[in-house]
Amino acid sequence: MKTVKQLLQEKGHKVTTIDPDASVFDAMQLMAANNIGALLVMKDERLLGILTERDFSRKSYLLHKPVKEMHVKEIMTRQVAYVGLDDTNEDCMALITEMRVRHLPVVDEGKVVGLLSIGDLVKDTISEHQFVIKQLERYIYDTPEI
Repeated sequence: MKTVKQLLQEKGHKVTTIDPDASVFDAMQLMAANNIGALLVMKDERLLGILTERDFSRKSYLLHKPVKEMHVKEIMTRQVAYVGLDDTNEDCMALITEMRVRHLPVVDEGKVVGLLSIGDLVKDTISEHQFVIKQLERYIYDTPEI
C-alpha cells in the first residue's frame, strides 16, 4: 500500500487555490479552466476551507443573489478533512468514506503540500490490483510442472 508521499511523487504537488473573498463565479471559472472539482480556499498560505462543485450546487441557491456577487467564503466547507504524507491510500479511502468527501488536502508541518481526489486513490488501487493479478498469472503460467 502506497503512502500519500509516494502518491504525490507520482501525481505531483500542484494545488489550485482561491481567496475566500473571490467571487463564486471566478471560482467556477477557475475549476472549469483546470478541469477540476475542488479548490482549496487559502489566505496567506493558511488553509481556511475547500470549495467543491457540490458546495456550489447545494449552497449557492440558498443565498438568493447572483453568482458574481457571492463570495467563496459564503459557501465553502470550513471543516476540511486532511491527511499527512505518512498516511496510506487505505487510510485516505477510509477517511473519504467516513467523511463522505471527494478531496483530501495533504498537510505537512502545517503547510498544504498537495491534494488527492477519490479518483487519484481509485486509480492507484486499480493499478496495484492489476500488478498483483499479473504477478499471480506469471506465477501460475510460468511455474514449471513437476
